[in-house]
Amino acid sequence: MESEFAIFTLQFSFFNFFRLYFSYAPFYLLLMPLREWKLARRSLPYGERTLVMGVLNVTPDSFSDGGQFFSLDNAVAQGLLMAEEGADIIDVGGESTRPGSEFISEGEELRRVIPVIEQLAARISVPISIDTTKRTVARAALQAGAEIVNDISGLRFEPLIADEVAKAEAGLLLMHSRGTPKDMQQLPPVENILAEVTAGLRQSIAIAEQYGVKRSSIAIDPGIGFGKTVQQNLELIANLDRLVRDFADLPIMIGTSRKSFLGKLLGGAPANERLPGTIATVVASVMKGAHIVRVHEVKTAAEAARVAVAMRQAGYFSH
Repeated sequence: MESEFAIFTLQFSFFNFFRLYFSYAPFYLLLMPLREWKLARRSLPYGERTLVMGVLNVTPDSFSDGGQFFSLDNAVAQGLLMAEEGADIIDVGGESTRPGSEFISEGEELRRVIPVIEQLAARISVPISIDTTKRTVARAALQAGAEIVNDISGLRFEPLIADEVAKAEAGLLLMHSRGTPKDMQQLPPVENILAEVTAGLRQSIAIAEQYGVKRSSIAIDPGIGFGKTVQQNLELIANLDRLVRDFADLPIMIGTSRKSFLGKLLGGAPANERLPGTIATVVASVMKGAHIVRVHEVKTAAEAARVAVAMRQAGYFSH
């Protein structure tokens, strides 16, 4: 009898933990309006369900897949697979941004990404994003068929990326980050990460608009892992609903997939063993209002996000 009571108490405690954790999400998250993110050749609806951005690293040294898709054939095959699995966007990147990584030349980055973008754009209807911080790469990728530029520097490295986006009337994803990939994990942590991220994103948005990018073409990303501690990453996920409120007219993306803070939370798990942690953060982010999740395992994340949206819309974990 005592053991049964203990089990009941434990189950009740876990239930209440999640109920209380999510109960602070504002009621408007339950009925998020359907809106549109303006891209180069279409508008992408968001709000009714969570969109999934598939990660396609065309690099020999990515932290997450170690060059698995470095060849053109493998990269295109993976892009096609992600489209079949339900990706709403495919994000092609040719330069690793893992902690400690060095920048590569424009020529090398172009050689890696442009053939992949050209082939995918000709074979799938899913919009393609270019993950770059270089103006020339952004311009060439947009000409090759990409419709979104994903800038992890939030225009800090090359503000003129915004000029290329404005000319193409493309989508622009602005991420908050600190320092550069080479030194970001050596920077001292800021005291108030939410205030830092909010201020940084506002500055990036202002720069984009100065160059003529329409606000309806901008999306934002708080930049999990980029110059943040493990605790700060968790804090940003837990307070994502505040960013949704503060940037109510913009789609918000979150990318936690396979990142090192998950490895630390999971006892040193390597990147290829972080899927359970990734899915936990995907569900938490969706419950807190994320419009887009950026992931490596598209099918699994899409299914988890679908269930989380259904629970949110049904009123679970809410006042």
